[in-house]
Amino acid sequence: MPRFALRAASAALLTLTALNVPAAHADEVTPVAVTVNARAALAIVPETGIGTNHAIWDTNLGTNATADLLKDAGVKLLRYPGGSYSDIYHWATHTAPGGYVAPNTDFDTFMNGVRRTGAQAMVTANYGTGTADEAAAWVRQANITKGYGVKYWEIGNENYGNGHYGSAWEADDHADKSPAEYARHVVTYADAMKAVDPTIKIGAVLTTAANWPDAIVADGDDGTWNKTVLSIAGPKIDFVILHWYPGALDKAAHVPDMIQLTRQQIAKYAGPGSERIGMAMTEFNTGSSSVGSTTQPSALAAADAYATLLANGVFTVDWWNVHNGIGNITQVEGQTDYGDFGLLSSGTCTSDGSVCEPQLNTPFAPYYALQMMGKFARPGDQFIRAATGQAKVTAHAARRPDGDLAVLLINTSSDTSYPVTIGYSGFSPASGAPTVLTHTNGATSITGSTAGSATSQTLPPLSMTTVVLHPATPQTGRPGAPGQPTATDVTDRAATISWPAASPGARPIAKYELHRQNGAISEQLGESTGTSLTVSNLTPGTRYTLNVIARDTGGGVSWASPPLTFTTGTPASSSCTVRLTVQTDWASGYVGAIEVTNNGAPMNGWTLAFTWPRTWQSLGSGWNATWTQNGPDVKAVNEPGNGSLPTGASTTIGFVGNYSGPNVLPAVFTLNGTVCATR
Repeated sequence: MPRFALRAASAALLTLTALNVPAAHADEVTPVAVTVNARAALAIVPETGIGTNHAIWDTNLGTNATADLLKDAGVKLLRYPGGSYSDIYHWATHTAPGGYVAPNTDFDTFMNGVRRTGAQAMVTANYGTGTADEAAAWVRQANITKGYGVKYWEIGNENYGNGHYGSAWEADDHADKSPAEYARHVVTYADAMKAVDPTIKIGAVLTTAANWPDAIVADGDDGTWNKTVLSIAGPKIDFVILHWYPGALDKAAHVPDMIQLTRQQIAKYAGPGSERIGMAMTEFNTGSSSVGSTTQPSALAAADAYATLLANGVFTVDWWNVHNGIGNITQVEGQTDYGDFGLLSSGTCTSDGSVCEPQLNTPFAPYYALQMMGKFARPGDQFIRAATGQAKVTAHAARRPDGDLAVLLINTSSDTSYPVTIGYSGFSPASGAPTVLTHTNGATSITGSTAGSATSQTLPPLSMTTVVLHPATPQTGRPGAPGQPTATDVTDRAATISWPAASPGARPIAKYELHRQNGAISEQLGESTGTSLTVSNLTPGTRYTLNVIARDTGGGVSWASPPLTFTTGTPASSSCTVRLTVQTDWASGYVGAIEVTNNGAPMNGWTLAFTWPRTWQSLGSGWNATWTQNGPDVKAVNEPGNGSLPTGASTTIGFVGNYSGPNVLPAVFTLNGTVCATR
């Protein structure tokens, strides 16, 4: 359940007027270049990718009408019993002390709706006021007695919101409200629940990068919420749970770093075998009380975020929620926005009765975003890179097992129809007009047509469009895709990449090619007749995403392998060493200390330089040096009292770093132009 008033540290809200662009005549609009690269593969579309939330205060959660609408939208996962209600809900008595439980919302009714929808269930066990025994009994009832086969079980909802960090919205009867106490109970819950059914998957709650209270260390704790929970409960869990209410309509660019930072935490803290741990976004909504939630801009942002999250490997994204209720009434892009965070109308009215929503179960615009996602990226498809040359136009692409390719194009401009020209790498589209699916501002359905060409389309204002293309030649007889690559012996300049062999097609495999993703452009780093390759001339402190492609003796090319992401280090030895320490963090800024050690000849005067990795980072202030920032580049020049650095000497300088997105720390520092070793 969203608690927007309590998310005081979330990103500043983007007003809807930011979506507007100056009016332009069609003949004045420069065509937008779209690049689609089938060699730059991302995640496989999961079966459970498109999800949403049901809540026990919604008496319509189990109706056939609701289930059928969700099925038509392509929803494949339904979460229960509803946000923060999860931590007050007792399934056996179907009660939630302190909350409202609507008629016809018990677990069996929910599961009947799940089955009619053709989805899987995710159940949130009560951590706040429940027990491990109660959760284990629920597993027994669901999977042993009833045979429902519920696979995914969360332990609690937003349990960091229990007052431990200052804000309290989540029920928690434990005297100790620390992350360590939560983690210890996750272990107990997991043991008890898996003793009943060892096939289930257990999820633990994490904080989301750059969203409060991520990165904060509370009094008495040894680390952040995520570090503590993963260190204690990591060996017992199968997935982690994130929630994201960006409060703005342009935050999909944060997703890759958000997911990568979480993966790094899992790898660092969760212990051996942590690669098995999946990631679920079990609550997501684009809006807030002051940003439209039921109209087209929210739908466009939803489609963009769903595609980006799933392409980065999240196994489910669950909209908050199916029915929510009327809220703040505004006019957005010529449509009434009801301030309702549901996919479907609840048919409710304002308290004075002056404004009422459409009749019950009328789809709001975000419903069509989920429906479009279900048509664009189907389970088993593979996301591939796509990019555009216009900020108002976003592109995503997915390749299908039969060789077809789908391109999702989103135009956020209020008043400009953008012509787009689409170029393809690693894919040759068939001639003729493709299938085109479109949803526009205020439309009550997705329309289908055969229009334009594979390389030329026109996007209406405030629209989402899916173009489905057939390949120009049959895809039979080609090699299978190579398996998941791995990186070993990673240094500042080199890495050895290995991969499982591809299965040959009609002809023997001649070689493998290693491609780096550089946006939507691939850069071939080398090739090998074997299943490993050492690549050199890499850049220190840089994140690389690579794919491997098999090519047979007739020139036939496989699908790209799953992506491999790794980050190069800094020199093992250098004439200087740098150590960056985060001393305190408040989820939108931090105090950093940089210790600089001179390992070379004595210095009389020095300049330390680094570059912010992301555009949303900046220098707030600094001390023990003269600090300046020019664009993303930061320099710290010695003060008169610390300019002398004899061999082996160190000095420490400090700064405040501000950020409004995932905080990727700078990794490469130079001292008087020399790249330093970091530790």
